[in-house]
Amino acid sequence: MTHTQSPAERYAASRKRVSQPVLQAFRTAQRFDLDPFQIEACASIEAGNSVLVAAPTGAGKTIVAEFAIFLAMQDPTKKVFYTAPMKALSNQKFQEFVAEYGAEQVGLLTGDTNVNAQARIVVMTTEVLRNMLYADSGLLKNLAFVVMDEVHYLADRFRGAVWEEVIIHLPQSVRMVSLSATVSNAEEFGDWLQAVRGETDVIVSEERPVPLEQHVLVKSNMLDLFDAAGLAGTHRVNPELVRLSHAGSRSTGRGGGRSGEDRRSDYRGRNQQRPAFVPTRTDAGRMDRAEIVRMLEGKHLLPAIFFIFSRVGCDQAVRQVLRAGVRLTTEHERDEIRSIVDERCRTLLDEDLGVLGYFEWLDGLERGVAAHHAGLLPAFKEVVEELFQKKLVKAVFATETLALGINMPARTVVLDKLEKFNGEARVPITPGEYTQLTGRAGRRGIDTLGHSVIQWQQGLDPQAVASLASRRTYPLNSSFKPTYNMAVNLIDQFGRERTRAVLESSFAQFQADRSVVDLARTVRQQEVSLAGFQESMTCHLGDFAEYTTIRRRLTDREREASKSDNSLRGERDNRQREIAHLRKTMRSHACHHCPEREQHARWAERWWNLSQQTDVLSRQISTRTGAIARVFDRVTDVLLGYGYLSENESGQVQLSESGRMLRRIYAERDLLVAESLRRGLWNDLDAASLAAMACALVFEPRREEGLLDARYLPRGAFRPAFDETTDLWSRIDDLERDNRLPGSKPLSVGLSLAMWKWARGASLGDVLLEAEMAAGDFVRWTKQTIDLLDQLSVVADGQVGRTARQAMDSVRRGIVAYSSVS
Repeated sequence: MTHTQSPAERYAASRKRVSQPVLQAFRTAQRFDLDPFQIEACASIEAGNSVLVAAPTGAGKTIVAEFAIFLAMQDPTKKVFYTAPMKALSNQKFQEFVAEYGAEQVGLLTGDTNVNAQARIVVMTTEVLRNMLYADSGLLKNLAFVVMDEVHYLADRFRGAVWEEVIIHLPQSVRMVSLSATVSNAEEFGDWLQAVRGETDVIVSEERPVPLEQHVLVKSNMLDLFDAAGLAGTHRVNPELVRLSHAGSRSTGRGGGRSGEDRRSDYRGRNQQRPAFVPTRTDAGRMDRAEIVRMLEGKHLLPAIFFIFSRVGCDQAVRQVLRAGVRLTTEHERDEIRSIVDERCRTLLDEDLGVLGYFEWLDGLERGVAAHHAGLLPAFKEVVEELFQKKLVKAVFATETLALGINMPARTVVLDKLEKFNGEARVPITPGEYTQLTGRAGRRGIDTLGHSVIQWQQGLDPQAVASLASRRTYPLNSSFKPTYNMAVNLIDQFGRERTRAVLESSFAQFQADRSVVDLARTVRQQEVSLAGFQESMTCHLGDFAEYTTIRRRLTDREREASKSDNSLRGERDNRQREIAHLRKTMRSHACHHCPEREQHARWAERWWNLSQQTDVLSRQISTRTGAIARVFDRVTDVLLGYGYLSENESGQVQLSESGRMLRRIYAERDLLVAESLRRGLWNDLDAASLAAMACALVFEPRREEGLLDARYLPRGAFRPAFDETTDLWSRIDDLERDNRLPGSKPLSVGLSLAMWKWARGASLGDVLLEAEMAAGDFVRWTKQTIDLLDQLSVVADGQVGRTARQAMDSVRRGIVAYSSVS
C-alpha cells in the first residue's frame, strides 16, 4: 500500500532537499535509492564532517566514498585520494572511476605504477600516500577528501601502522571517509578519529542489503542451519542437525573407542573456545565438488564461490570438476569468454603460455569454472574477476583473499571446511572471517536472498557453527609501532619532543590509555578494599602486617623443605635453622598471643592476596602509559648509535646526511638498506646481482621456502656482498635486542638465484622451475624487488644508483611487465 505523505512530512522532505542539494542530486542518479546508513553518512559529509562507516561486506559502503568524490567534483579545483590495501582493489577502483569520470580525471599510484598522478581522483595504496605525506608532495595541494577503504587493515601486524601514520599526518583541512567491516569497537575507533581528525561521525550498520540464508549440506540434502528464518541471533539450531550430530557422536564411539587425538581434541575443547567441529576418521557420504556444482545449478543457486583455504586445493577442485565433465556455459557465452580472454591476454608471449597453464585455464573458463588465488598470474585473476562479474564464469574456487574488498558477489558461498592453516597450525576460522566470507553471498539488485552452504563432516557441532554465524563483530586493535624511517621523517619535521607527542596520539596509545583508565579505576577500588581489610586485621597488641609476613615466610620455607629431599645436606641444615628461627620469632611476636589472632589472619590473607593483584595492575599501568614513546626512544637510541641522528650544541636531536638518505627508504629493512649503502657493500654488484640482493631483502618465504645453501647463490660478486650484508644484519639485530626492540628475521635467498637468472634473460619456464614457485607469486615478489630497486635508484649515489636503474629494466619484462593497468 502506498504511503501518502502528510503536509508536515512533505515540508520536512522539502527542507532536506534544500539543505542537502548535492546528496539529492546524487541519489537521483543512482540505480536504486540509498539505504538509511548511506544517507546518514552522505548527509554528514555534505555537512562538512569526516565519517567512519562500519557495515557488513556487500552492504554498499563504497557508495559513501562515491558520494564524497561526487561532492568534490562539484568544485573544479578539489581533489580526492582513494586508498586501498591491495593493488588488485586499487586497479578495480581505478577502472570503475575511469568508466564514471573519464580517463583524464583519474590516476593510479601503486608503487610500481604511475598513471596520471596529477588527476583530480587518484587511486593509490596506503603506503604511497604515507610516502607522499612525509615528502610533503605537491600532489597534496587542493586535496579535499581521503577515502580509506578497508580501514580495518589498521589491525594488520605487518602493514597496519601505515594507516595510522596517514590518519595522524594528513592535513587537518582534509576530510576522511573511512570504510570498515563491522567491528565491535567502532565507537572506540571513532572516538580516536574524533580526537586526531576533528568532527567525525560514526555510522554503524549491521544489516545486510540481501538477507542471508545459511545451510548445511549433509550428503545430498541442504538443511537450514537455523530452525526458522531470521533466528540466527537466538542460536535456535535446526533440530535435524542436532540429531545428526548426536548420531555421529554415538557412531564414533564416544563411550570408549576414540583415538588419542580425539580425546586430546575433547580436552582442548573443554579448556578453550569450542571449535565448530572436531575432526574424526571418516566423512563418508560427502558429495564431491562436481556433484555440488551440479546440485547448485539445478537449484538455480549459481554463480557460487567455493572458499577452499589452500591454493593447491583450489586448483585440484577445478581439475576435479572439469574431469567430471561439468559445463555451465552456452555456446554464445563461450564465444564471449574467448573474445575477452584474447583481448586481455594478447600481449603474453606464446612461449610462456604453456608454462602458465594457459590452455587448461582457458578450458575451465569456457566451461564456466575457475580458480582465484595469489599464485595465479595477476592477468589471469583479473580475467576471472571480469568474467565472474559478467556472469560468464559460474563457479569459482578461491582462497580467502578474494573476500577482501574485490567486487565479486555471488548468489551462493560454499565453505568446504571451517578451519584453515595459519602458517603454523590448522585453526578454526573466526566469526569475523566467517562474516567476511559469507558477505560475498547475495548480489544487490539481482538476488532477493544470498545463500551460504557449509559442507557437513563428522564431528561438526551445529551449535558452535550457529554461534560462529551469529557473532558478526570482531575487535579492531592497533598494530602501530615506530620504525626507523618514521622516526627520521618525524624528527626532521617536528623535532624529537614534539614527535613523542605526535606518537602519543596514535590509536595504539589511545587504546592503551583507555585500558589504563579501566585499570586505574580497578586499582582505586582495590585500594579502598585494602584499607578495609587493613582495618579489620588491626591488632591492639602489635603490628599484624609484620606478624603475617613472618607467618607467610615460615609457610613458604616449610613448603620448600617438604619438596627438597634431594638437596645437599648443608642446604637442608641451613633451611631447618631458618625455619627454627622463624618459628621462634613468630611465637615471640606480641600478635601471636592475641585471642582474635586467626580472625585477624583471615583478613590479613585477603589483604595480602589483593595487595599482590594490585601491584600487578600498577605495573601494567606503568608499562602502558607512554608505551609508544618509549619504543620511539629506543629506535632513536639505535639511530644515534649509527649516526643517522646527532645532537647539536643545545642538545637537540637532528638528522645527519645519512639520516636524510634514510628518510627516503621505505623498505621493511630500512636501516639495513641505508647502512649497506653507506658502507658501500653493494658497490661491486652488477644489475643482475643487485636485483638478487634486493630480492633477498624483500622476500619472505612461506614455511620451508628459501632455505638454500651457498651452492645455490648467484656467482661472482653477489656472494661476498651477501655475506657482508648478513653480517651487518646480525650486528643491527644484536643492537636492536640490546635496546629491547624486536629485531628482524635473517635475509632469505630462496628466490635470489631465480631473480638473478631472470635479470640475465632466462626463460620464464626455467625461472619458475628454479624458484619452485607459482607465476603469481613470482610476479608479486619481483614487483616488490622493483619497488626497492626504484628507491635505490633515487637515494644511492653514483654507480649503485645507475645499477639499480639497469636492474629495474632487466627484471621488468615478460609477465612482470604485463597487467591491464600496471
